[in-house]
Amino acid sequence: MTEMRTLKVALLGCGNVGAQVARILIEDADALAARTGARLELSGIAVRNVNSKRDVELPQELFTTDAETLVKDADLVIELMGGIEPARTLILSALTNGACVVTGNKALLAQDGPTLYEAADKAGVQLSFEAAVAGAIPILRPIRDSLSGDRITRVLGIVNGTTNFILDQMDSTGAQFADALAEAQRLGYAEADPTADVEGHDAAAKAAILATLSFHTRFALENVHCEGITSVTAADIAAAKDAGFVIKLLAIAEKLAVTDTETGGGEGVSVRVHPTLLPREHPLAAVRGAFNAVFIEAENAGELMFYGQGAGGTPTASAVLGDLVSAARRLVLGGPQRTETTTGHVPALPIDASVTSYYIGLDVADQPGVLARIAQLFAGNGVSIETMRQTIHRDAESNVESAELRIVTHRASEAALAATVEAVKGLDVINSVTSVLRVEGV
Repeated sequence: MTEMRTLKVALLGCGNVGAQVARILIEDADALAARTGARLELSGIAVRNVNSKRDVELPQELFTTDAETLVKDADLVIELMGGIEPARTLILSALTNGACVVTGNKALLAQDGPTLYEAADKAGVQLSFEAAVAGAIPILRPIRDSLSGDRITRVLGIVNGTTNFILDQMDSTGAQFADALAEAQRLGYAEADPTADVEGHDAAAKAAILATLSFHTRFALENVHCEGITSVTAADIAAAKDAGFVIKLLAIAEKLAVTDTETGGGEGVSVRVHPTLLPREHPLAAVRGAFNAVFIEAENAGELMFYGQGAGGTPTASAVLGDLVSAARRLVLGGPQRTETTTGHVPALPIDASVTSYYIGLDVADQPGVLARIAQLFAGNGVSIETMRQTIHRDAESNVESAELRIVTHRASEAALAATVEAVKGLDVINSVTSVLRVEGV
């Protein structure tokens, strides 16, 4: 009987996810060997402090601060340190030395993914990153492999559990943003400094990765229009609910037809992250708490949705181990490693070129002719109104009546919609523009 091959696995980082990966590698060693055809030997865990207390009890002799040496002697490297450096240098070193790399580092991939992809291609090794987007949800491999024979036209994703929890709390309890954020921090869903989540940066990095795989073109963080949820108020949530909508922070990547004065036409991709109103009957509207979901539209497959836990040590470790087993099996069986499939060069479009609908809240004077003037202004800017709702209210102090208008437009270019909002602000019958949010799924 042929002796089973042993593959050395180096783990960089031992936080919530890293500790669970190490535990599974040790506890499920026999099962993993049966699936890969090789023993996956955890050769070491690189950390900043070998004596730090960790939630999972692991053999102390595995820990080291010498990440460089650990990487050079590995067949497979798992990078879960996060950040740009030293993760970037260590991944490049591993790839150059012929090791396959599994990473969950969405910030690095969004900022400098092309450099890593090229290094993996040159070395003929596998660079995998399923854990970088939507935690345990298997979304990147289905896009890259299962849908590779189709044409994806649009991707909408709830890819940040923290912001989804906050918006869900505001919707279900009527809480203000600050109170919902405090609850998310108390439960461990949000960091002490929640900026990356609530300002949309985390979702934007994931949007760049989703767009890269979906449209076979390299997109970076700079190609993503990004807005967070800090300006969403309890009043916005209540008004959306009253109109039959729910507000979600969506990552959106979609292919659009563009007019090119030189070639006469073509296609481009809009990649954006922002708070979005969804009809309550839309599948993504039902995603509650800290869960994630990605909704895909493809020419032949139609509509698909992937749903599950988007964060947490054990769920994300599942995605890491899936990538690890895949890379290990390729090392055992031989043949070329699975690398990037960016074969196209579809241009990234600015936010002005995207096509969407707007929800616009207006406080207006309650007098004859106001609705007609607003409708005329919208039409003059090439924007069609789908629905308009009016509520009359009286100021308790001045006893003056005014009207609150809630307008949902038909889909139009972002540039036309933004211009319309600016024009509305100039009308003398407008007291204030109370809210402007984009709408999808109508």
